[in-house]
Amino acid sequence: DPKNRKTIFDILPTTLPRLITIGRLDYNSEGLLLLTTNGELARHVELPKTGWIRKYRVRVHGKINESRLLKVTKGITIDNIKYKFEEITIESSNSSNSWLNISLKEGKNKEIRNVMEYFGLQVNKLIRTSYGPFNIGNLKKGQIRELTSRQLKSSIAAQLL
Repeated sequence: DPKNRKTIFDILPTTLPRLITIGRLDYNSEGLLLLTTNGELARHVELPKTGWIRKYRVRVHGKINESRLLKVTKGITIDNIKYKFEEITIESSNSSNSWLNISLKEGKNKEIRNVMEYFGLQVNKLIRTSYGPFNIGNLKKGQIRELTSRQLKSSIAAQLL
């Protein structure tokens, strides 16, 4: 962390081997974070061509214009950067905040935050709920679940072929 703040690696048990993250979450985001000891696997899984969908629950502040927001599923360009969500739905909405469900294949740096800002919305909570075949399920904040080799192979075999 450039600001020397605590990261996931500071709180992991010291008994674990050296781990690499698959994808990233910025400092103000939370949710599912995949870790591996295999750098080649991490690199492959992160690539958009792998086709793994990342799903997020996002709470935004501001007035939603649903028809404008849906344009991002066809692709939009902001400051010469192309953004495209696979899907975006409104889960709930009230006068000040709304919960959105957003799916994307490519996780550009602060992609969801940049797109929401473009539409005049401020992200005040961003939670990754799944990454490819892996879901956060009922994991609690800070909880770690290690997959067996068999679970890993059965979860990703078809997607990596």
